[in-house]
Amino acid sequence: MTAPDDLGAVVRRFWAAAAGDDRTALHRFLCADVTCVAGPGVLHGVADTLRSGALTYAIGSLIDVHTRSCAIDLGSALVVYDVPNGGRAVQSQLWRRDDTTWRLASVHASTPRRGFDSTVWRVVGDPLVASSAPGPLTGTTVAVKDVFAVAGFATGGGVPAYEQSAPIATEHATAVARLLNSGAHIRGIARTDQFAYSMAGDNPHHGTPPNAAVPAALPGGSSSGPASAVAHGDADLGLATDTAGSIRTPASYQGLWGLRSTHGSVSTRGLLPLAPDFDAIGLLSRDPDILALATTTLLDDPSTTAIGSGVATLDDIHVDDVELARLAEAFRVHQAFQAWSVHGDWITAHPGALEGSAAARFAAAAAIDADDDARARDDLAALAAQIDKRLGDDLLDIPAAATAAPRRWASDAEVEKTRTATLQLTAIAAATGRPAVTFPHRETSDGPIGRSLVGPRGSDTALIARAIDFATARPVATPEPGGFPRC
Repeated sequence: MTAPDDLGAVVRRFWAAAAGDDRTALHRFLCADVTCVAGPGVLHGVADTLRSGALTYAIGSLIDVHTRSCAIDLGSALVVYDVPNGGRAVQSQLWRRDDTTWRLASVHASTPRRGFDSTVWRVVGDPLVASSAPGPLTGTTVAVKDVFAVAGFATGGGVPAYEQSAPIATEHATAVARLLNSGAHIRGIARTDQFAYSMAGDNPHHGTPPNAAVPAALPGGSSSGPASAVAHGDADLGLATDTAGSIRTPASYQGLWGLRSTHGSVSTRGLLPLAPDFDAIGLLSRDPDILALATTTLLDDPSTTAIGSGVATLDDIHVDDVELARLAEAFRVHQAFQAWSVHGDWITAHPGALEGSAAARFAAAAAIDADDDARARDDLAALAAQIDKRLGDDLLDIPAAATAAPRRWASDAEVEKTRTATLQLTAIAAATGRPAVTFPHRETSDGPIGRSLVGPRGSDTALIARAIDFATARPVATPEPGGFPRC
């Protein structure tokens, strides 16, 4: 059939309204029952528009439109467009004519072919560093968070001035070397929040990496670069750190698997620290089997502690909102004290090097004195001991984050509120030194929210196996590279 005379013009007006973030105009183009299928682009914007979202970062320049009739009152459009962060995508649209008005009934977008995205990668290669030897991870590609030493490069820590002042590494961090010795290739060095002191994923110096599951949302931090690279299929593994939830939060926001290892179970040699009492090395992946293989490679001791038969919730171990708030506050104070102890001298010597929320967070950390820290450590130790006693060797089953990812246009106050609520969950593993595995669990209207299992110290590999059992028993839609199915 020939194309409807006016549908091409309607599609272009729809695109212009999306590009101009004209939500009023966009509503006039949509059927009440509009549906959408996975793939980044306008389809996610359509869904978010229905929830008062913005679109300008979710679409790119329109390249071409092809239309044809399907029936008297149905028409299809094939739209080719650029994706702002690199690559080109194709979108299929089904339009329904109501009286004389065309309305969008259904959308499907392909995963775009991505180019180099400077918000995700600091430097990338094909590969950047080849594997040192064959092994169980042969052929696997890794995005390394910019807090690990990679021979031949300075460690940037998400701060350009720090990267410029840092020496070129002459050897790999232990965690990097272990992956290379197991057959993995280093795809590149991926972005992080400034000195990894955030759970949002934004960085005013480099921009915000895209969230593959919900392009309208923040990616989660501070392992935002590795998480985005893995979720988009640009790497198989993300080598990252988790101090307060920096692996678990982006994993939850983007529908990934993530491991925070038992504190101290992976050598931190060659790691730029934030708060050594809490810093833990871990991984992000789309595939739990690869996560399990890589975890065995990373651990200083691959043997595993047995996990008890019980599965507890917060209610089961009688941890109420007051105790969670106390735990999170004590954690926050001691983390901040340590962060300033590690980075304070450099920050003082380089005024203006940090920007935005990280600068404010470090400024607040500078005001915490030794007495404040001592009180926080005492409170933290008491609360962690209570949790350990109540939980024993059983599993703790909790949400990985308090909510789905905040939208990119959310105010600093909204993002901080979400961070505080999530910290009350993530601080449990951090304060007790226990491992935690996050896995895709449920899809809400605002995006995915992961689930976390917290296990006994030293149970890392057994914990991943138990999480796989949980995920199998509770079917979820595992994201393909480039997007999580949603409408």
